[in-house]
Amino acid sequence: MRPAFLVPALPVLAILAAGAAQAAGIGSGGGPSEVVLVVQIVLLLTVGRLLGEAMLRVGQPAVMGQLLAGILLGPSFLGAVWPEAQHWLFPPGRDQKALLDGIAQLGILLLLLMTGMETDLALVRKVRRAALSVSVTGVAVPFGCGFLLGWFLPETMLPHPELRLVTALFLGTALAISSVKIVAMVVREMDFLRRNVGQVIVASAIIDDTIGWVIIAVIFSLAQGGTIDPWEVGRSLAGTLVFLGLSLTVGRRLVFLLIRWANDALQSEAAVITAILVLMGVLALITQAIGVHTVLGAFVAGLLVGQSPILTKRIDEQLRGVVTALFAPIFFGLAGLSADLTILRDPRLLLLTLGLIAIASLGKFAGAFAGGLLGGLRRPESLALACGMNARGSTEVIVASIGLGMGALSQDLFTMIVAMALITTLAMPPTLRWALHRLPLRGEEKERLEREAAEERGFVANLERLLVAADDGAKGRFAARIAGLVAGSRGMPVTVVRLGPDNEGAVLSGAVAEAAHGARDEEAGAVEVTELVRDAPAAEAVAEEAAKGYDLLIVGIDPTVAPEGGLADAVADAAERFDGPLSIAAARGAHREDPERAALSILAVVDGTRAARRGAEVAVTLARGAGAPLTVLFLSQGAGPRRLTGLATGLGQGDAAALRDVLDLAEQAGLRVRTEVRATRAPEREILRRARAGNRDLIVMGVTRRAGDGAAFGPLAETVLEASDRSVLFLAS
Repeated sequence: MRPAFLVPALPVLAILAAGAAQAAGIGSGGGPSEVVLVVQIVLLLTVGRLLGEAMLRVGQPAVMGQLLAGILLGPSFLGAVWPEAQHWLFPPGRDQKALLDGIAQLGILLLLLMTGMETDLALVRKVRRAALSVSVTGVAVPFGCGFLLGWFLPETMLPHPELRLVTALFLGTALAISSVKIVAMVVREMDFLRRNVGQVIVASAIIDDTIGWVIIAVIFSLAQGGTIDPWEVGRSLAGTLVFLGLSLTVGRRLVFLLIRWANDALQSEAAVITAILVLMGVLALITQAIGVHTVLGAFVAGLLVGQSPILTKRIDEQLRGVVTALFAPIFFGLAGLSADLTILRDPRLLLLTLGLIAIASLGKFAGAFAGGLLGGLRRPESLALACGMNARGSTEVIVASIGLGMGALSQDLFTMIVAMALITTLAMPPTLRWALHRLPLRGEEKERLEREAAEERGFVANLERLLVAADDGAKGRFAARIAGLVAGSRGMPVTVVRLGPDNEGAVLSGAVAEAAHGARDEEAGAVEVTELVRDAPAAEAVAEEAAKGYDLLIVGIDPTVAPEGGLADAVADAAERFDGPLSIAAARGAHREDPERAALSILAVVDGTRAARRGAEVAVTLARGAGAPLTVLFLSQGAGPRRLTGLATGLGQGDAAALRDVLDLAEQAGLRVRTEVRATRAPEREILRRARAGNRDLIVMGVTRRAGDGAAFGPLAETVLEASDRSVLFLAS
């Protein structure tokens, strides 16, 4: 059944809920009732979900449906056609209203936490020139318009005429800020998120949001003071700057340590989520203590959690579920309930609302368009930017709710701002779609998009945390070096479990750090390395640490091969105790003599399988990080021996595509690759022959685990491992 067909059933839900509320004694002068609270929550969730689905079907964000649910259930609609039922459902008494408002206030903090987690500061750094230009003009112009509007409003529209400056500042901020969530959603939906203009739009909205929350925090301190005290304003500004400075420097490190400690040390369910919520509350209280609003603390907490190099995907999924399903519908529904659109029957207020919408839209459009041109964008790109920045959406509703709660906005002004947020958000998607479709894809941008798409689909790009299980011999130090080269490419944290007695310093973590430093990508953060000593069997040590959550295990244990062939018991046992992808490193030749610094010359073996493609991706990562030469050996059943410099002519369509994919990876990494194709019935001999002939000292192979045996990779891999006099690295998945 389509949501549109369910909308006529909403009055029935209202009648049932009203009956339950009446049965609970609402309207009889009794105190707050938890039964009524449950009725309110159920009704807001149900109606918000149905209308949200309806909005999605017509290309609008679901949050607009949640806001409309509150408008329908509030004085704007239900209160106008059936005031008794509306009063039963949402009684005006302060005590009853405080119950729902408490949930909504927590919802504000959680929404700001999620907004901060979704804020991509790396994206802002990439397009900082255009984004800063757009943000400065895109905030300044509508802010000035809103400030002037507030300054000349009649006193009857002001909650506190003596604090006109506070109201004018708040109106300016309300008109200047854009909704990151709405903007990012529409840009992502149109597959424009990675386009140049899409990145500038989202980055500008992020900066807008950040500036807006800082301004709101300062305005809150003004409203609390009751008078404009320059000393208090200066104290709030200084406190805000110090708080932001400490949070974005020392705080990043502390939050990473907190998340890792909660994940690794606590065994109870959802311990990391609890730690993040506690962090959010502490930062919110700190901002409150320095005289600014709690929302700034929640937003900064989200920024810090989003930049944590571990567990971000799992955290996002767990938090998003409860926020989206419970707190967001209640908060936006309550915002709709607080807006009384019946005031627009007054021609004067209707004209003021239309004027507010026009000022907000034209001010934002003009400011963003001018900022785009100043930032070096073309006119069509600046036009798309101006269209995209006009959505106020959920952010505006949060801002208006804060203003109403702190007394900076009257009920009429609150309703006008909510109406403006609703209209601008509904208008943004079609206008942005129209503008974006007018932008052709140019050559340089196309190449970048293809490179980023390949990286996102790749194996290494989706790694967040590495585990190394190794001894302190040559093979262990070589495995640590491999881990450092991989981790350095993405700034991943690495945990090293050193097997054996604690008789030396942190030799393995030093090898990881040294390799990671040399391989570090410009945009990647520093690699955090932790070394643990475990004088226990490899299987036991790996199982204990792997339970904390890792994406790849790298094993470097001597001996690697058992006397009778196959993996040695310690290596096999460690492999069997790790469920995810694992890599086994065996140092030989020059790498046995100097595992940490001997030069690398890599042979990547590819055969068209997904496992081989992953192995080739690791080989590309190692070659780029170490500055090593790379040869790709493609083993095919249908092509004769040849060396290729271009497309793999003579290969089957699937094999040619697989080889081309690997070569594209190397090209995108800036590597020059020597490519060879061989058809042979003895692939292990061909691999060893090509390694010796080209003097390649590291063979990298992607292999597949045998079903039911996590430490068996097939006869080809075992033969190469046993017979090779060169170093070998297997990536098993």
